[in-house]
Amino acid sequence: MTTKEQIQAEIDSLSDEYLNELYLLIKDFAQSKQQPKKTSFMSKLKQIKIEAPENFAAHLDLYLDG
Repeated sequence: MTTKEQIQAEIDSLSDEYLNELYLLIKDFAQSKQQPKKTSFMSKLKQIKIEAPENFAAHLDLYLDG
């Protein structure tokens, strides 16, 4: 008996009152296993945040030379 057949046999043995709850569990499980969409390179760049003083770029030489 395949796993799918075993699952079907268990579902068939459940009373109707539990089927909706089981459906929600299966739906949540399936969604959690879906592969996330690949994000584009530009989307990843948008997520980069730099923490620095407001005048960082104006006084870059102070930060690089130490």
